[in-house]
Amino acid sequence: MFRVLRGNGMLALLLTVDYALGIYWWLIIASAVFSWLYAFNVVNPRNQFVANIGYFLHRITEPALRPIRRFMPDLGGIDISPILLLLIIFFIRTLIRTELLQLV
Repeated sequence: MFRVLRGNGMLALLLTVDYALGIYWWLIIASAVFSWLYAFNVVNPRNQFVANIGYFLHRITEPALRPIRRFMPDLGGIDISPILLLLIIFFIRTLIRTELLQLV
């Protein structure tokens, strides 16, 4: 019986981590799109609501993007660190889903 409970706990943990990574995936995409909109003056940065959204997206994604940017070469204004982070998240989610298949 302990083994069954441990398996259900592991299943719940892996599902929660997978779900959190899925949410973070969309936050990274939203941050990248917002940065493009901001760079091309599509959104008004003086609007308090828009500024708060940009600040939130920057604060939530920058801790994960900063280490990747340190190791990336300078590509002249092109930032591919969000793409690399999305690939890393995709790899982790694939590993989690593989583990989920073994638990079920």
